Amino acid sequence: MASEESVRAHVFVSGRVQGVWYRAETREMANRLALAGWVRNVPDGRVEAVFEGSKAAVDAAVAWAGEGPDLAVIDDLHVAWEEPVGESGFSMR
Repeated sequence: MASEESVRAHVFVSGRVQGVWYRAETREMANRLALAGWVRNVPDGRVEAVFEGSKAAVDAAVAWAGEGPDLAVIDDLHVAWEEPVGESGFSMR
């Protein structure tokens, strides 16, 4: 049994988040935090991401998502907490 229960955050980020390395930076940050999940551009201009891992790591990822990389301008961050589904690795879709 794991020493710390996994959690899952499903986030949508809006603002200037496409074409500013948001997905690549998200993947690097998630890998540093040993998170599983994925990140992708949404056709409406937002970025969608799922983070699974320890509560502390997921909280850090959600906080980072609200700031983004240097070129991003975040207008809104929506977070939905969901049951973990056992994501493996972190991918950029």
